[in-house]
Parts: sequence; structure tokens; C-alpha cells
Amino acid sequence: MASQDITKNIFTVTSAPLWHCGKTLQSNMIQTLLALLPVAVMAGYKYGFAAVSVMAWAALTAVITEALVQKLMGQEPSADDFSALVDGLLFAFLLPATAPAWMVVVGSAAMVILGRMVFGGYGGSPLCAPAVGWGILAISWPDFMDLNGMLLNWDLIEPLSELKYFGLDAIAGVTPVSLLLGENLGDLGASQAGLVLVAGLFLMARGIVRWFIPVSFLAGVLVTGLVYNLIDPQAYASPVFHLLSGSTLLAAFFLMPYPSSSPAWRLPMLLFGFFGGAMVIIIRTYGIYPDGACFAVLLANLCTPLFDLIQPKPFGGR
Repeated sequence: MASQDITKNIFTVTSAPLWHCGKTLQSNMIQTLLALLPVAVMAGYKYGFAAVSVMAWAALTAVITEALVQKLMGQEPSADDFSALVDGLLFAFLLPATAPAWMVVVGSAAMVILGRMVFGGYGGSPLCAPAVGWGILAISWPDFMDLNGMLLNWDLIEPLSELKYFGLDAIAGVTPVSLLLGENLGDLGASQAGLVLVAGLFLMARGIVRWFIPVSFLAGVLVTGLVYNLIDPQAYASPVFHLLSGSTLLAAFFLMPYPSSSPAWRLPMLLFGFFGGAMVIIIRTYGIYPDGACFAVLLANLCTPLFDLIQPKPFGGR
């Protein structure tokens, strides 16, 4: 059997939280790209050529890196399944428009090599590949990843940074509508909350993304955010603010249900999603990073083997 067929079979078996077995990988990826297209267009409209450049470098590097590594590993090329292209685009959505091209290339290549190919390819990684790429850049070059660097080019504010460094008064003018419409600074795709939500709902309606992880993740954000807000509403933002800001919605629909890095059973998926959502609020509250969504995803991925231990008993079992 060809390597590509093996990869697809592994993907089908291990990715129950995200993809239905009856659909092909290529078809699912094409539909995902169509769902993300409005997000990419809006990012380009909002941030101009800088955004287009980041998305182009990230996607192109992901596809080329996968092809080169597959050639070195003696695998058949699988660029026609578009999975590397989707991962590259999702990775770009986590970056600021001011990210230099060299850093985008390094991050995208590291995402594919360390987040995909060292585990055999797509569908085998225990971690969400785009989050791995983001984490490498956030730790290695925090200054280039700082969204406040965009203030020099766009007269807008980054809500999570304002909250982290200046408190609730700094985001008094930030409304849920402005967050949904993407009227604030943020990562290329993550800041387009409304369009990301529409894209996620579209994939759920198509049966490509199952609801267990996204809904429980958002519930975890809302419940944990509400607890903190009730403890001290003068110090902690509302749960709706956390729900619509940063990378929350992108994580809920695209990063948390990533194939092979999320549980395969319903109850583990629900617990996995809720845990990830709760970690978003905890990291934002106590961590040094204004937006902890990607780190929350990676922490949840590390706990996936534990969640997978919670399995239904076989018929007649004790």
C-alpha cells in the first residue's frame, strides 16, 4: 500500500473528533479552505499587503517543507490532500501582520517538521501543529510576536494586551460587536471573530467538525471567566469578552479538534474541551502572555492520553 494511502487510513482512524470517516481527507480540506477564505480575505482587506505576505509565506513554506521532508523520508508526496496548506494558513492566522518573512518561514517549517513529519505525517502528531509553530516563535522571538508592534501602522488597540497591562478601564470602549466585526488589532485570522465563528459553524453543519470539543471548550471559557468575574468584577473582564477576543474562537473550532491530538470518545472530548477552555482564562489571568489560547491547546494536547483512558466499557464488561 502506498505511503499516502497509509497516511489517509491512519488519519481516518485517529481523527474521529474532527473528521467523519466517510469523507475523504482532500474533500474535508477543500471545504475547510473555503470556510477560511472569507477570514483570509478580511485579513488582507484590514491589514493590506503585509497580511497577504504573511499568509503566502506561511502556506508556501508549509507545502514545500512537507514535500522536501517526504522526499527525504522516502514517502510519496501528499500535497494534493491540502492538509499542509490548511495548517500553513491556520499558522498564519496566529501571527501579527508585522511578522517578518524570515520568521514566518522558520515558524512554518518548524511547524511541519516538529509538528507533523517527526511523527510520520499528518494525522500522527500528538500536538496541534499550528500551535506548535506559534509556540516556537512566541518563545524564541517574543518581540516580533508582540501585537503592540502593530500600533505603529494601525490606529487601533489590542484588547487583551490593554487588559493585561492597563486593566479593565483600558477596554471600556471595546464592545462585543466590535470584537465580532474585528475592529481591533489582533492576529491575522484570530481577530476576525465573527468570520471565524461562521467558518466553524459551517464546518459543524457539514459534519466535518463535531460539536463536542468546540462547545465544551467555549463552555470552559465562559464558566471559568464567569467565576473570576463574579469574584471581582472590577478586576476581571466579562466571560463574553474572553470568548470573543484573541484566538479563542479559532482555537475552539480549528486547533482544539485537531486530528490525532484530541480524544476519540465523547466524554473525553467534552472534558478535554472544557479543560482547554478553562486553561485559556487561567493563563490569561496569571501568565505573562496576554492571549493564552495556543498554550492552552498545547497543554490540553499533553493531557489527551489521560482523557483517552476514560472509555466506555465493552458489552458485558465490569
